[in-house]
Amino acid sequence: MKRSAFIPLLLALCLVLTLSCPVLAEPATVVCSFYPIRVFAENVLKDVPDVTLQTLAPAGTGCLHDFQLLPGDLRALDGAKCLVINGAGMEDQFLPLLRKEMSALPLVDCSAGIALIEEEHGPNPHIWLNALNARQMALNMGEGLAALLPEHAERIRANAAAYADRLTALHDELAAQLGGLPCRDIVTFHEAYPYFAEEFGLRVVASVTVEPDEAPSPRMIAETVELVRACAVCPLFSEPGVSSDALQVIASETKQPVYELSPITDGDGSADDYERAMRKNADTLLEALGTAEK
Repeated sequence: MKRSAFIPLLLALCLVLTLSCPVLAEPATVVCSFYPIRVFAENVLKDVPDVTLQTLAPAGTGCLHDFQLLPGDLRALDGAKCLVINGAGMEDQFLPLLRKEMSALPLVDCSAGIALIEEEHGPNPHIWLNALNARQMALNMGEGLAALLPEHAERIRANAAAYADRLTALHDELAAQLGGLPCRDIVTFHEAYPYFAEEFGLRVVASVTVEPDEAPSPRMIAETVELVRACAVCPLFSEPGVSSDALQVIASETKQPVYELSPITDGDGSADDYERAMRKNADTLLEALGTAEK
């Protein structure tokens, strides 16, 4: 075969091989702002290839009330496909700096469409502590990530829908479990539980502190004691890993027991950790309130 005839044949063969080979997706890093968002993302991105998950806030950070970006955090975000945030003000402590330093980084806000509880200092951002809110957050996350990863959009949306169905079932299960509580007044360590209380018909009589690391004043403690004394049954709830002298003083003054509720800001990272933690919280409420008499 003459060389002039061979070259077009070779080019045609290369074209056929190119068209028949699958195009590999470019690896992508999705960064989640903190723990509960990471758990939701584990479900929404289940079995999605070429995607790596990272968490911005280190383990044990808790809520992001005082979280500040460090240079290392900005380096970790450099090249990320997006940052997935809780929204509702949870990340407001560091978002202005992030927008200034990395204005092109896409944000996926999971709070869209969720009715926020307004408090004296602004909207309460602890929206994930409500299974129906978590359901909406998962769907929001799915839509945001599907838009940014169009080659995986079908799988992402299917994963989000499946997880949303699990969270709906979780809500139904816990609502039935807690529907017959004879008493519904509680005092919590900090203002993390209004959405949880709203979902299950509880009444947060008081929160010992607004922020987890904020020491309440003697006046606040005295006012909380009086509020608890006005209730027939009003157990107190601490949080995992938290030692609160103020809560112990209130317990001593009111003779009310102290239990533990989790804000689900830390855990083992498994895809079902949110569901297990919510069930454990429900079991704790049943122990604290289920056998109480008015």
